[in-house]
Amino acid sequence: MKIVQTLNETLLNKDPNKNNECRLDIDVYKNIAYTYTQMENTISVLSDMQANKSYVYKSNTALELGLSKGKDPMIVNSIWEEEILKRIHPDDKLKKYIHELRFFKLMDSLQPRDRTNYTVLSRIRVKDKNDEYRFVKHRMFYVYSPYNGKLRFALCLYSIAIDQSVLLSSDFLIVNSVNGEVVVEDKLNYKNILSQRELEILKFVGEGFTSKEIANFLFISVNTVSRHRQNILEKLKVKNSIKAFNESFH
Repeated sequence: MKIVQTLNETLLNKDPNKNNECRLDIDVYKNIAYTYTQMENTISVLSDMQANKSYVYKSNTALELGLSKGKDPMIVNSIWEEEILKRIHPDDKLKKYIHELRFFKLMDSLQPRDRTNYTVLSRIRVKDKNDEYRFVKHRMFYVYSPYNGKLRFALCLYSIAIDQSVLLSSDFLIVNSVNGEVVVEDKLNYKNILSQRELEILKFVGEGFTSKEIANFLFISVNTVSRHRQNILEKLKVKNSIKAFNESFH
C-alpha cells in the first residue's frame, strides 16, 4: 500500500549519525503505555520511530476484539501493530493512514512548544471476537525528541467506544486538547461522495495497482475502470487519483 510506504518514509527517524540520536529513556514511555492499559483498559501501542519497533500492552479489551492477550509488552519489529490493523474495516484503515499523515504534517508545521496541545481522536470500526464490526475509540499522541527535534514516539490507545449506535459513522479528528477545539475533521467523506464501486477502485489506486490490474481484480474492463477513475476525479475535484489522497493531508 503506497500510503504505508509514504508514512514509513515520513515517520521513521533514519539518521546514520549516532551522535544525533534521541536519548530519551524509552522505559519512561513504556511505563506510560502500561499505565494507560491498566487504568483505562486500553490496548496501548508505543511505537519507537528511531528503532522501528513497537511495544504492545493489552488489557482484557484485547479479548473483546478477538486478539491474543499474551505477554506485556509484545515487541513488534515495526512501527505498525499489524495484529490490530488487520481487524480494522478496510475503509477506516485507509482513512486512518491518511489521517495520521495529515497529523504529522500539522505537527511538523508547529513550534515545538505547541505540539503537546494536539492529539488524534478517531472512531473506527474494528472486528470483535465474533468477527462483527464494533466502534473503537482510537487516540494517538506524538512525542518529539528534545535532542534532535525529530518525532521519537507515537502512542496509540484503543478502547471500546461507549456509543455503538448503527446511526454513527466513523470519525477522524485532530483535537486541541487544551481548549477542546476540533482543528481538523476528515475532509474526504468517501461514502457520501463516491459509489461503492468507485470506493473499491480508489482503494486499489491508493495501493498502487494499475487500471489493468484493478480490472482483473474486479472482473470488469479496463475502459470501465478508466471511466470510474475519471468520475472519481470529477467528484473529488482533483487532477489525478493520487491527489485525491494528497488533498486530504492539508
